Amino acid sequence: MTGRLPAHLEVSGLIRRVSAAGGFAAVLRKGEPDAGTILIVLLENGRNARLFERIPQADGTRKWACTRQEDAENKQDFADYLNRRGDRDPDLWVVELDVAQGERLIGNGDDC
Repeated sequence: MTGRLPAHLEVSGLIRRVSAAGGFAAVLRKGEPDAGTILIVLLENGRNARLFERIPQADGTRKWACTRQEDAENKQDFADYLNRRGDRDPDLWVVELDVAQGERLIGNGDDC
């Protein structure tokens, strides 16, 4: 048995934390309940979308890192990227969190 929290429980916890912080959260794509990969789209007041995903580290841990930022001039590119990722990985979860300083809610996430 692994020490990893099932994806559906982690997503549920994120949604509750955002709600408690006065924000809004939505599951944009529901993946495999136990072992699905989770992508987080952080926004502030519906703007400045940033994509966070866990990146494996040399010590075997996985750290949240910002891997993409929405271009205000071409918002469709960001949406297209998320769709392509979902098409390649049917187990993928995509969760949108619209809350001030959302990085604090995902632990050690690095800002873009």
